Amino acid sequence: MTFPAGSTPAGSTQSPSKKKRVGVIGSFVWDVLYGRDKRNVPVEEWGGITYSLSALDAALPDDWEIVPLARVGDDLVDRARLFCRSLRHMAPDAEIIGVPYPNNRVELRYLDDERRTEHLSGGVPAWTWMGLKPVLDAARLDALYINFLSGWELDLETTQLVRTHFSGPIYCDLHMKIMAVLPDGLRVAEPLPNVAAWCECFDVLQVNEDEMQMMAPDSMALAATAMAAGVSCLCVTLGKRGAVYVAAPGFERLSDLPPVRGHTSALSTSSRGGSGALGALRTGLVPSVPPRVDGPGDPTGCGDVWGATHFSRLLAGDMLTDAIATANIAASRNVEHRGASGLANHLRGELSLS
Repeated sequence: MTFPAGSTPAGSTQSPSKKKRVGVIGSFVWDVLYGRDKRNVPVEEWGGITYSLSALDAALPDDWEIVPLARVGDDLVDRARLFCRSLRHMAPDAEIIGVPYPNNRVELRYLDDERRTEHLSGGVPAWTWMGLKPVLDAARLDALYINFLSGWELDLETTQLVRTHFSGPIYCDLHMKIMAVLPDGLRVAEPLPNVAAWCECFDVLQVNEDEMQMMAPDSMALAATAMAAGVSCLCVTLGKRGAVYVAAPGFERLSDLPPVRGHTSALSTSSRGGSGALGALRTGLVPSVPPRVDGPGDPTGCGDVWGATHFSRLLAGDMLTDAIATANIAASRNVEHRGASGLANHLRGELSLS
C-alpha cells in the first residue's frame, strides 16, 4: 500500500529513478490446500495476489516497478511484508499496511487438476473511495492491475470512481467477483449484475469459461457488451486449450488505448475501446503450452499468473497475441512450481528453492 503524500514507510526512501509504476489491487490470501499433492497432509502457503505479484515481478521490464495497493489482516501482515521484500520490482516507497481484521484464509480441496472447492474465512473489508483516493493519488501510477480475489475488494461505485479518476490503462481479472460466499464459507458461482457497467471501468478484461457463463451466454455475447462499454480487449482463458481473445477495431497493443474521458496518458494515443476505428472485432485462439511435468502438477494461481504476465508484456509494448503467448508459457511454468514462494524466480527460469 502506498503511503499518503509526504510520508514514506519507516526505513525506506523515495526511489530516485523515474521508473513507471503499476498499481496492484487484490487480496493477500493464506491457502490451506488438500489434494494438490499425493500426500494426505494439507499444504499451507500464500495464495491470492501473491501469484499475480510474482508474475509481474518476473515479466515486467526493468523500467517498471510494482506498487501494491493492499491491506492485510494484522495476523499475517508481517509475513506479507516479508513476501513483498522478496520481489525485485517492488517500489521502495510502497508498503502494505496491517488492519485490525482476520486476514482472508481459504481452504481449497482439489477434485482434479482443474476443479476444486473453496471455503473462505476471515476477510479484510472492501476499499471505500475515501480510503482509496489518497492512496491512489500518492501512488503516482502509470497503470493499474485489479484482481478480485476476495470478490469485494471494490464495489461498483468505487470502481467507477477509480475509472473516472485514473487516466492510465486498467487491467481487470474479474475472478471472484463472480462468486458468492455461503454462510459456511463455501464459494459458489452466481450471475454478475450490471455487467455493462462493470465493463465500462476497464480497458482489458480477463475471465475464464466458468466466469464468462455468469456474465453472458457465450464469449461473443460478452464481447459485444464489453466492446460497447469501451473495453479494448476481452480475454477468456481456457485452461489446457489456451486463451481466446476478442479485440476492438484498431487495438493491437497498449499504445492503441485512448485517453479516458478527457484525460491523457503516456500509454494511450487513440480513442477508447477502438470506437473511433473502422472495422470488425478481431478474435483468435492462442494455444497453450504443455507443462514440463509428469502428472497433474500444481494448477493453483495459473489464471493469476496468466493475467499478470499478459498485462506486464502489454506494458512492455508487446503486440497483443505475443503478450498472450507469453502469458500461456508463464501459466504452464506455474504448473511446474509448488506455491507462490520463489515463483518469480521460477518464472524467470532461475533456480527456486521452494
